[in-house]
Amino acid sequence: MQTLVNFLPYIVPAFVAFIIVLWVLRLRRIVPTNVVHIVQRGSKTVSYGVGKTSNVYYEWPSWLPYFGVAVRELPVSNFDIDLQEYSAYDKDRVPFVVDVKAFFHIADTNAAAAKVESFEELKEQLKNVVQGAVRSILAKSPLESIMEERSIFGEQFTQAVNADLRNWGVESIKNIELMDVRDSKESQVIHQIMAKRMSAIDMESRVEVAKNQQKAEEEELQARQQVAVKKADADRISGEAQARSTQAIGIANAEATKKAGIAEQESLRDIAEARQKTTEKDMEVIKVQQVKQAEINKEQEIIDAEKEKRRTEIAAEAEKFKVETDAAARLEAQRKEAEGIASVGEAEARVIAAKGTADAEALKAEQLASVTAQTTLAQEIGENDGYQKYLIKIKEVEVSQVVEVEKAKAMAEALAKADLKILANSGDVQSGMSKLTDILSSKGGAQINGLMESLKQTPEGKAIMGLLSNLNPNLGSGSDTTVDPS
Repeated sequence: MQTLVNFLPYIVPAFVAFIIVLWVLRLRRIVPTNVVHIVQRGSKTVSYGVGKTSNVYYEWPSWLPYFGVAVRELPVSNFDIDLQEYSAYDKDRVPFVVDVKAFFHIADTNAAAAKVESFEELKEQLKNVVQGAVRSILAKSPLESIMEERSIFGEQFTQAVNADLRNWGVESIKNIELMDVRDSKESQVIHQIMAKRMSAIDMESRVEVAKNQQKAEEEELQARQQVAVKKADADRISGEAQARSTQAIGIANAEATKKAGIAEQESLRDIAEARQKTTEKDMEVIKVQQVKQAEINKEQEIIDAEKEKRRTEIAAEAEKFKVETDAAARLEAQRKEAEGIASVGEAEARVIAAKGTADAEALKAEQLASVTAQTTLAQEIGENDGYQKYLIKIKEVEVSQVVEVEKAKAMAEALAKADLKILANSGDVQSGMSKLTDILSSKGGAQINGLMESLKQTPEGKAIMGLLSNLNPNLGSGSDTTVDPS
């Protein structure tokens, strides 16, 4: 019990919420397919149904502020308006009654809802519109034309009401039908018109019957007369036919004799023509045989020529094959010979390689022997100081010679490339140097040495000698060059 009391603050609101949801769901409306609901919410009118924005809405009570609605239901299916025994007058004020039937449907539900309070009121107003159109149109025509031309008046009724129907948001489904026209209780006009028409029909019927009887009798007399004429014609034709038959027999006999003679002559002529045609056919057969024989001979010549041509081609192909075979054989022989030469070359190469290997081994042994001797000599020299100094002096001389030789070569190459000219200012050329290469001789060296000594006596010469001293400092210092024997 205490637990129930604890949950009571939650149960009551949940129950109230459930009741509210259930009430809201009961307000949900689904519009059927054959009607439309016009919902008025404040100043806004919305139609719900098939073909509209939606067919589901909530019918809030009208007393609910802002959400409250007013609903008006109108059918969207077709409906009819019947005028039964509607009293009318024709052009001559002749009274009669008519039955009229019209079919409509609501096209603009909002407009229809704005015009009427209910569907029954809409039907009543539409019925009045149809009555006014029927009365005004029938009053412009005579009764006879009304009875004879019902379909035309139905179209006129429809055209007359269409303009008014738009104001109610309604459209006609088909033309209004004028179903029946008959007398009112106080009038016999239609009955009298029908009696007049019936008597006219009876008169026309009797006249037609009399005309038909007269025509039948006339046709009968004409038939009898035609029979008699035909019988006379048949007798006359029979006599004429008999006379013609006798005459025809005589003529036929003469014609038969004539035709027999003609047939005999034609037979002889046909025999001669047949014999001529047979001879011509025989000649044509002989001609055809000769032509065939000529064609056979020609074909035989062509075949022989083809055979000869083929024989020549075969011989040429055989010769070609022989040449190709010989060439292939020679090529194979040359290849074999080349392979033999290659084998011999390879053998010689192997021999040369073996010899080279032996020479290399001998040279290696010789060099090893020299190295061994030098090693032994070096060991001996390393223990003899006087001999070491002697060797150093020899190396210095060798190095000096190598340096001088390289200098001379470099100077010779420079002089060969330089455009040098020798000017002899005194004496003659023969007593001096006859060519540039004499500079490299002993005579040229002595003369160059004299030149250098002469240059030292002038300031310009001293400058030149200074440049040469800068190029080789050893020349200026005059000191000896010591060469590392290693």
